[in-house]
Amino acid sequence: MTIRVLIADDQEMVRIGFRMILQTHDDIEVIAEAADGVEAVAAAREHRPDVCLLDIRMPKCDGLEATRLLAGPDVPDPLRVVIVTTFDMDEYVYGALRAGASGFLLKDAGPSLLVEAIRAAASGDALVSPSVTVRLLQHLEPPKRAAGGATRLTQRELDVVELLARGATNNDIAKTLQLSVSTVKTHLESVRTKIGARNRVGIAAWAWENKVVG
Repeated sequence: MTIRVLIADDQEMVRIGFRMILQTHDDIEVIAEAADGVEAVAAAREHRPDVCLLDIRMPKCDGLEATRLLAGPDVPDPLRVVIVTTFDMDEYVYGALRAGASGFLLKDAGPSLLVEAIRAAASGDALVSPSVTVRLLQHLEPPKRAAGGATRLTQRELDVVELLARGATNNDIAKTLQLSVSTVKTHLESVRTKIGARNRVGIAAWAWENKVVG
């Protein structure tokens, strides 16, 4: 199945670069481009891409607001958004995840991670640049423990969530806990349902907020 992608960035050279990277992969097709947030939202609603790549700092409507409009909690049929930016700032990452993003990458993360993030988002998973995952999630403010909190999860679910929140992939978690990858996915789906998270990034944020990770 071909993954249909929208690229939104106010710099033409960035859009060209992303397109050149993505068009070398047979399972990815760039179907639309946008130079600002308003264009991005309109194009995304028209073309319904599988994944939207959005910059944060764009004219007319920034990437965070565009993400909220396309993937926010109030959107009935949300699209999958991956934020790609040069700005490694806590408030941007936190804002993007809360707006519904399925991933957050720095532009210097490299072509391989860009493609991996697109594939992860398209499959309903999420990816955040390893260089920002733990540092940013563990400093979410204000730290708070939700009512019921971690007590709603089994011990095995808590083990899985802690590793995820530290940046581990499903394969890493499976190896560490001596589980199959499918079992890890089952645990994560159970956790997602119990805590009301939209994806694994939301689970990681919840874990830090509720101090599942020490």
